[in-house]
Amino acid sequence: MPEFVNVTVVKGANVYFDGKVTSRTLLFADGSKKTLGVMLPGEYEFNTAEKEVMEIYSGEVEVLLPEVEGWLKITGGQSFEVPAQAKFKLKVKVLIDYCCSFIPA
Repeated sequence: MPEFVNVTVVKGANVYFDGKVTSRTLLFADGSKKTLGVMLPGEYEFNTAEKEVMEIYSGEVEVLLPEVEGWLKITGGQSFEVPAQAKFKLKVKVLIDYCCSFIPA
């Protein structure tokens, strides 16, 4: 889907790792939430509260997921899931443009 319609955009940016990771929060009428953002090259570790689905629109990243052996290479057009209450690591090789969907329990 190339666009989202009928959403509320939270004005304040989500800024992490000294500005190397930024996103904006989108709130949908059905109560669902997504973030749209970019990550500059670097290595990052994140914690999840809810299950997340990360869609990579462009760029290249390696991800180390809990309970998965080894790093997975993800490129534009691919996605991956992270369980709730988990930590995961990213090695961003080339700037990535992404969408994160939060999946409530």
